[in-house]
Amino acid sequence: MFKSLSMFPAAAQTPLQQVVLPILETKKVEWYVKRLDLIHPLLSGNKYYKLKHTIVHAQNKGAKRLLTFGGAFSNHIYAAAAAAHLAGLEIVGCIRGEVDEPLNPTLRAASEMGMALFPMARSTYRQKSTSWVLEMLRERFGDFYLIPEGGTNGLAILGCQEILSDSDRTFDTVCASIGTGGTLAGILAAAAPKQRVLGFSSLKGQFVLKDFEALLLEHQLEPLGQWEIFTDYHCGGYAKHNATLLKVMRDFNRATGIPLDPIYTGKMVMGILDLLEKDYFPPGSRILMIHSGGLQGIAGFEWRWNQRLYPD
Repeated sequence: MFKSLSMFPAAAQTPLQQVVLPILETKKVEWYVKRLDLIHPLLSGNKYYKLKHTIVHAQNKGAKRLLTFGGAFSNHIYAAAAAAHLAGLEIVGCIRGEVDEPLNPTLRAASEMGMALFPMARSTYRQKSTSWVLEMLRERFGDFYLIPEGGTNGLAILGCQEILSDSDRTFDTVCASIGTGGTLAGILAAAAPKQRVLGFSSLKGQFVLKDFEALLLEHQLEPLGQWEIFTDYHCGGYAKHNATLLKVMRDFNRATGIPLDPIYTGKMVMGILDLLEKDYFPPGSRILMIHSGGLQGIAGFEWRWNQRLYPD
């Protein structure tokens, strides 16, 4: 049992890996990747930081059971199951839509780590934050500690502020993927005033900008540095992909040895490469890209689309 942050599974030292590509030499730009995907064998990436304070808070309040929400291939569902497993807590995962047999790789792993899977009709799922849905869930599962979809809350943002080390603040640009916005908010809150923080949305639509501004306001975050969110690299929407994205991911993996996931980090790399081509980064720029993990999604992609993501 964790009970305190000192007992939370220790993250391995997160390596910085330099990207070496011809375009970087041409544009006179340095690009490093902070490999959060390597910090823990089960609970890795940004989810490690998003969940650590929440899990400890739940335990210190005496919670025995967690409950959260997510889609059938959700990184959050997988990570929440892992966190509960490591903490010795029960957990219920309310899954959007049906839970079909055989289970996909994400849900199978979550179930094997002890998560009770509860399929929720999409119409009900859209109202998951309402009092009647939460009361229905309490009648079915008893008392629980609620973790929101994606894990974003004040404690998650606090945890994500720990992603950047002092040495990371020497980079002039920090790049991160954005879904619910918690990770980007934490990074932005911790960034040095001279740094520019760029978010790459995996969601289709300009609503992401308003939602992120609302998130900053809700948690009273006043960033000191500049920030910008790009919404042009979603490849059709959340969990959507195209041939261009897959080629970018495969070429990048072949050149660097760094695996990317097709939901978040692949789209971010595609965006960074496009911005390099467009001379967005001035010569002499030093970019730090936060690899937010999510590599469990590779098995889900291959299962869903019946193709190898990295065939060679």
